[in-house]
Amino acid sequence: MNIGEAAAESGVSAKMIRYYESIGLISNVARTDAGYRVYSGDDVHTLRFIRRARDLGFSVDQMTDLLALWSDRSRASADVKRIAMEHVAELERKMRELRDMSKTLRHLAEHCQGDGRPHCPIIENLSSGQEAGPAKSSKRPKLGGEIARQRQAF
Repeated sequence: MNIGEAAAESGVSAKMIRYYESIGLISNVARTDAGYRVYSGDDVHTLRFIRRARDLGFSVDQMTDLLALWSDRSRASADVKRIAMEHVAELERKMRELRDMSKTLRHLAEHCQGDGRPHCPIIENLSSGQEAGPAKSSKRPKLGGEIARQRQAF
């Protein structure tokens, strides 16, 4: 099947399939004499695996490791579990950071009059560069880059 058919069957866009091939996440597939990619059922199965892993938020590096373990019939399930639990810990850290950001924004919004006057604690806080409110943290969240990478994957 061609790349469009593989994309439709796997749920991974043709653009992402090309990207995954370019970074080595999936191996180069067979090509016709005219240079068109030809995908097999196994290739589509691998793409579905990648799609599900991506839907669960695994990074490309984690997906690479998971794909290697998937193809290794002598793998230890402990290795797979370790990757999954490390990912769970990262997701939980991000959730805490999102909750902290939400608390801070809620605190600032509660102290904003929301009227026609220019005074606004939200703007003051953003311009000061200082953290405010109940969710003060010494660690600055690094969610923006990760979210951007996740969006690019789609």
